[in-house]
Amino acid sequence: MTNISIATNNEASAADAFTRQSAVFDQIYLGNTIINYKRARVRQHILQYLAPGSNILELNSGTGEDAIYLANEGHKIHATDISGGMQQVLEKKSVPFRHRISFETCSFTQLDQLQNRGPFDHIFSNFGGLNCTGELQKVLLSFDKLLKPGGKVTLVIIPGFCLWETLLVFKGKFKTAFRRFFSSKGRTAHIEGAYFKCYYYNPSFIINTLQQSYKVLSLEGLCTLVPPSYIEGFAEKHPKAYNFLKNKEDKLKDKRPWKYMGDYFIISLQKK
Repeated sequence: MTNISIATNNEASAADAFTRQSAVFDQIYLGNTIINYKRARVRQHILQYLAPGSNILELNSGTGEDAIYLANEGHKIHATDISGGMQQVLEKKSVPFRHRISFETCSFTQLDQLQNRGPFDHIFSNFGGLNCTGELQKVLLSFDKLLKPGGKVTLVIIPGFCLWETLLVFKGKFKTAFRRFFSSKGRTAHIEGAYFKCYYYNPSFIINTLQQSYKVLSLEGLCTLVPPSYIEGFAEKHPKAYNFLKNKEDKLKDKRPWKYMGDYFIISLQKK
């Protein structure tokens, strides 16, 4: 099987997984304290780089939570996703913002096939959606033709090392603790009974791929001291510890070594 076939099959599997989850996605995640913290952090990060009334291309937009938020802030968003189920949920939710939100079912590895090609002021991808492809270099190199001169990119990516996850070795969870190690060919993830590959990328991969045409604006770790959201109920069971860790992370998010140790990293770059 060729690499192209493998990539296409993995995207189809990921699309199937998220379509299966689309009907219950918001119900599962909207009440999660740490997920809400993560969303607030990402929004705080991206807002500093958005001029009023920016035209944004969102990749893996999911059910549209970020698109709706950004539309409410006065921006225009073209929300794309490979999952038809997610797009259907987004379409229903975005009715009050139809003048600011458009949507298109499209893989981020096929952005050359977008009907709405902008040009855009900003490209945005949240919560590791881009980790569903082993062709991230192809995705990154396709941004140039979609961005205006001086346009910006904000990506939220799952890296190859997470401090909290590695510490799970002391609880005997060896498989989880080391799942990001030795994963150059991707690790199997599953949602609602559908299986697909997840690939991990460090900040250096993004920076090196785009260094000829982009400069780095900022880099932050996300859930470096605050535990990942899959450690369920931590914020509710340990509110004092959660608030302490949250305050510390907010101060150290862009400092070494913390910005390299999170469950995610947030990186923004600008087209030269």
